[in-house]
Amino acid sequence: MGCCTGRCTFIFLCTLQLLSALERQVFDFLGYQWAAIVANFLHIIVVILGLFGTIQYRPRYIVLYTIWTALWVTWNIFIICFYLEVGGLSKDSDLLTFNISEHHSWWSEHGPGCVSREVPLSGMKGTDSRSYISVMGCAIEYHYIEVMHSAVQIFLALLGFVYACYIISLFSEDADGCLRK
Repeated sequence: MGCCTGRCTFIFLCTLQLLSALERQVFDFLGYQWAAIVANFLHIIVVILGLFGTIQYRPRYIVLYTIWTALWVTWNIFIICFYLEVGGLSKDSDLLTFNISEHHSWWSEHGPGCVSREVPLSGMKGTDSRSYISVMGCAIEYHYIEVMHSAVQIFLALLGFVYACYIISLFSEDADGCLRK
């Protein structure tokens, strides 16, 4: 097979998906976004299985990848709706942290151009007192950064889905050709 085959393109797309998911996983860990961490982890595992299936000619793994891709696109559409507050969702809720912490997106305080300032709460002294963090001057609001991350994930997943279907059809044609001989 030549270097610019569908398999090579799919391997390249899976590699891009892995890099993008790993980057997203790091920032979700920094923000304690537990639901997103679990989803990213599953995505990384399934993309690795898709790569393995492509390299080792295992169409079942690629079928698993295509099914997961549909779920992954759905999850990312939910994330976009969550951060754009569509349909009664609120980006200020603790939904992505499973209601076990009050953390939010890491980008909310550390986005490009953001300047954060801690203001101690009045009347509270001690090591457990929390302070209010004021964030100003962000070049891009954090929810738009999260939406862009999800949009990139959707784009890569849809391309991966198309190529995975193509690879599955190639593998089934090869199997049919071997049976005829």
